[in-house]
Amino acid sequence: MVDVTAKDATHRRAIARCKVFMEADTASRIASGAITKGDVLAVARVAGIQAAKQTSHLIPLCHPLLVGSVFVNFQIEERHVEVEAQVDTVDRTGVEMEAMTACSIAALTIYDMCKSVDRSMVIGELTLWEKTGGRSGQYRRAPESEFDRFDR
Repeated sequence: MVDVTAKDATHRRAIARCKVFMEADTASRIASGAITKGDVLAVARVAGIQAAKQTSHLIPLCHPLLVGSVFVNFQIEERHVEVEAQVDTVDRTGVEMEAMTACSIAALTIYDMCKSVDRSMVIGELTLWEKTGGRSGQYRRAPESEFDRFDR
């Protein structure tokens, strides 16, 4: 682990996003509450929050942090659900991994709850969108980043 003992605790925030690509009927069923397992987005939100709080147990060299807040939100589109996770803390290291973990676990929960109607779903585009605080300052992903040049 990186030694963060000498660092000052400061406010830090990270935002991550990903998408769950699916059939249009699946997105429609999520929006209308017609998935038999229950309220997909409510369960995925709770899963993402729990995941952010457990990140250091999942990623070996990740510091345990006092997570101040976690927001997990969704945007349902015609053929995908966009997941966005925002994590805040006042601590000595950033919360990028917590935001990325929350986002990915929320997406996996969507997959789990909808797999009975659509096994063709694909989870992709997991990206750190923004981070603030700490020695390195602010980062904001450009809408057209270098990542977009890779074939998908």
